[in-house]
Amino acid sequence: MQERPRRRWAVALNRGVYRVSRNWFTWFILIAGTWVVLPWLAPVFMVMGWETPAKAIYFLYSFQCHQLPQRSFFLFGPKTMYSLEEIRAAWQDTLDPLVLRQFIGNPEMGYKVAWSDRMVSAYGSIPLWALVLWPFRRRMRPLSFWGFVLFSLPMAVDGGTHFLSDLAGLGQGFRYTNVWLAELTNYAFPESFYVGNALGSFNSWMRLITGVLFGFGLMAFVLPHLNAAFEEMAEKVEVKFARAGVSL
Repeated sequence: MQERPRRRWAVALNRGVYRVSRNWFTWFILIAGTWVVLPWLAPVFMVMGWETPAKAIYFLYSFQCHQLPQRSFFLFGPKTMYSLEEIRAAWQDTLDPLVLRQFIGNPEMGYKVAWSDRMVSAYGSIPLWALVLWPFRRRMRPLSFWGFVLFSLPMAVDGGTHFLSDLAGLGQGFRYTNVWLAELTNYAFPESFYVGNALGSFNSWMRLITGVLFGFGLMAFVLPHLNAAFEEMAEKVEVKFARAGVSL
């Protein structure tokens, strides 16, 4: 009496595995896409007056990102990014990152995205690169592990030097003024390129570029392996059902 319910349960489970295996990429894009879109909805919800869901998003992503406002994009304000001095004038005159990160914006300045610009580029590029590489999944060779490390290294170096720089205090370290770069380039660019984190500055460009390189390396390394694994799983279920004479 128990064998039939068990068999039905096993058939249903295998059918579920098969459907997920055949449509895993769609689910991946939906889940990854939702994860990278939600931080942009936080400022949208703030402007709409939906403060509870907006603050829930800020809280959720605070575990993944420092959310420092001077390194974040702002929506619905006159500027896309604000300097540390502007944030301190609008919020609190402090260099404590634990205090600064609490500033989400205001009606005059707009509201920050719940991710920093580095998180936007690194994680936001993952579903985009997946869509670009998907048509070539069967013809492309997976990027080697060391190839992935190579593409991740620029972000590690950029993030690591920012961390070391911040030990001297926000707005006081060598990655804030980038005097070393100015001297290296013989001050060929305006001061706004060297100093700070505004969009278009050296720091901003490095966070965006290294994040995109990381996203490409991760997908070039993982995507072919994932596709092969799910295809193999689906084929095993097909063989199992064919032998048992059960339709999918």
